[in-house]
Amino acid sequence: MFLPKYPDSPAPPPAHTHTPADPAPVRRAFPQVSVSTGSVAVVVVGGVVLTALLAAVAVSAISVAIAAVVLRSLIREHHRR
Repeated sequence: MFLPKYPDSPAPPPAHTHTPADPAPVRRAFPQVSVSTGSVAVVVVGGVVLTALLAAVAVSAISVAIAAVVLRSLIREHHRR
């Protein structure tokens, strides 16, 4: 009842008769991307400006943190006296 039923005479698989004599290499076409020097300059200048802004923010944050520590220390000394 649960056994598979096989055909009486199975058909042989089709034979592959075509053999290419000299297969040509397949060359895939990639899209041409043209980048102008102006766009490269804009990206470089933008990167330099953003890096400078990030450095300025980091230096400002460090100086504010140092000033806060110094002020806290001065206030603590003033309350102890």
